[in-house]
Amino acid sequence: MSRLGTLGARLYRGEVGYDFVGKRKIWYGISILITITAIVGLAVRGLNMGIEFSGGAVFTTPNTKVSSTDVRQAAEDASGGHTVVVQELGRGGLRIQISELGTKEALPVQEQLAKELGVKTSKIDTQLVGPSWGEQIASKAWQGLAIFMVLVVIYLAIAFEWRMALAALIALIHDLTITVGVYALVGFEVTPGTVIGLLTILGYSLYDTVVVFDGLKEASKDITKQTRFTYREIANRSLNSTLVRSINTTIVALLPVGALLFIGGGLLGAGMLNDISLALFVGLAAGAYSSIFIATPLVADLKERDPRMKSLAKRVKAKRAAAAKAESADSASEEDDAPALEDAAAAPAGVVGQRRQPSRNRGRGRPSGKRR
Repeated sequence: MSRLGTLGARLYRGEVGYDFVGKRKIWYGISILITITAIVGLAVRGLNMGIEFSGGAVFTTPNTKVSSTDVRQAAEDASGGHTVVVQELGRGGLRIQISELGTKEALPVQEQLAKELGVKTSKIDTQLVGPSWGEQIASKAWQGLAIFMVLVVIYLAIAFEWRMALAALIALIHDLTITVGVYALVGFEVTPGTVIGLLTILGYSLYDTVVVFDGLKEASKDITKQTRFTYREIANRSLNSTLVRSINTTIVALLPVGALLFIGGGLLGAGMLNDISLALFVGLAAGAYSSIFIATPLVADLKERDPRMKSLAKRVKAKRAAAAKAESADSASEEDDAPALEDAAAAPAGVVGQRRQPSRNRGRGRPSGKRR
């Protein structure tokens, strides 16, 4: 068996473990710091909205040897300083995207690009996107997100309990905030692919959380009938038992997404892949983190406020105090018996535990051995 498999088996049996729940204040502090950074980046830099949301024009050129830098400069001069994004296509063509460009402004840009590339104007395909269409897409995206959140809370409240539903909802909001903040800090363009990626990561994040919660539900069944562990300790043991599974699932999911982001979008220059791959990569990593370090500790905190769990914690504490007192009494008894044991050990062999018997020949001298 591999080392990771052996570690997973030991974690599952409770032979080893890490106190995730006990150190929850550290994880809360890290999450708050990351969330504040994401919110500040979102407030200062904002999101780079694509033309699908802000409106604009997209020009697709045939195969050309003109560099993308020259084409970008020509498009900026023709559009009057609008934001221009140039992407290289697989067949040697270019995709020029200009935000907030109207119908009247698109024709001069098309002519300037044709002149720069040395082709006919009809060879450059032009597509116009109105801002109203982008507003409809954004509105539907928000509606879909709200419906998803409501359904998630209802399902978890029925399948588990309201505390787990609340913790899962906070974890999902945590993942969304971090992902959107990374988009603002990096400056990647927000497109419908980004929205699809955001909705996809919610499913992955929820999957990890449900796996952990399912193990916790099974481990905490009839918890009030025992006095060995508190709910917080049961939650930590359950989390450790599913830790390797969560890590393996996340790594397997991150590998293809990382290839899509770093190889496809970075090395191969397929810029359109970045729209969805960055959202998936950041969201999957944040979802794995939140299911381990945020969701379960939050459930433990909320559950510990239950009067039954408070009573259980008192009984566990009292039992452990009684066991410690009995152990200390046994230790004191052993210390009292230590001098007697030391004296016994110092006595000659064969004398320990024997009484001195009076000699029958005392005062008679040594026997002669002769009969009379």
